[in-house]
Amino acid sequence: MMEIREDEYLDPADGLIHCRKCGGPRQAVIPDPFKGGSFKPRCVCPCQQEAERRRKEAEERRLRMERIRRRKAQGLQDRYLYGYTFANDNGSNPVMAKAHAYVDHWPQAFKRNIGLLLFGDVGTGKSFAAGCIANALLDQDVPVLMTNFPSILSRLCGTFGEDRTAFLDSLGDYDLLIIDDLGVERNTEYALEQMFSIIDSRYRCNKPLIVTTNLKLDELKHPSDLAHARIYDRILERCAPILFAGKNFREDNAASTKAAARQIITSPTSSHWQAVTEKGEL
Repeated sequence: MMEIREDEYLDPADGLIHCRKCGGPRQAVIPDPFKGGSFKPRCVCPCQQEAERRRKEAEERRLRMERIRRRKAQGLQDRYLYGYTFANDNGSNPVMAKAHAYVDHWPQAFKRNIGLLLFGDVGTGKSFAAGCIANALLDQDVPVLMTNFPSILSRLCGTFGEDRTAFLDSLGDYDLLIIDDLGVERNTEYALEQMFSIIDSRYRCNKPLIVTTNLKLDELKHPSDLAHARIYDRILERCAPILFAGKNFREDNAASTKAAARQIITSPTSSHWQAVTEKGEL
């Protein structure tokens, strides 16, 4: 006789154990083809099935969040990039609508290998827009790396042989590679060759690239030498140019920082702070 648990009962109508919660059977009738008759093994009732479904969904969510956390740790190597999100956009830059659109149409952009070239003067929001795209896609579990060529070149200088090859190959593992501040790197023959190799590899593996730069579009279209021409030609072929114009947002941020600092040092406790620091207690 099979043991009946507290949350079960035996239904005399069919002789099977049922769930007290949903009323579903927790036994199945299986014909015995060898001995004749049948046997009644345990089975899962509907509410147990639902509970297992919810458990699996919760576990999948946990694993997904852990995977996204790891992706962000790898893809956003500078902590300040975590704050570059659409939620933190104040809406003052109309070009941000294009960054939103890129994320909204990411499946098509990825399939067709469409990247972006965000260009304009210093402080106009190019890196912020690129960071917003990176964070939004990372939150969708898309592998993204946002970096710059000085960081890449610094890493290459410390690796050799198989480690060097593995690092370069790893850049191709990301569905989206974002190169921030193109043009600030040193223009040595070695640096330019590595830059072309990395950008060309994105071209050949058919994966999108986003580039931000303070260079003007005319400088990118008409570089002064062949080494830069090879690099910029690859970028312009696969990256749609978007101009970031208008005011320097960094100047506004600097003004806000100064105002906040002034408020702090002129607060009622500032006289005590000054007295403490003058005594050398801090």
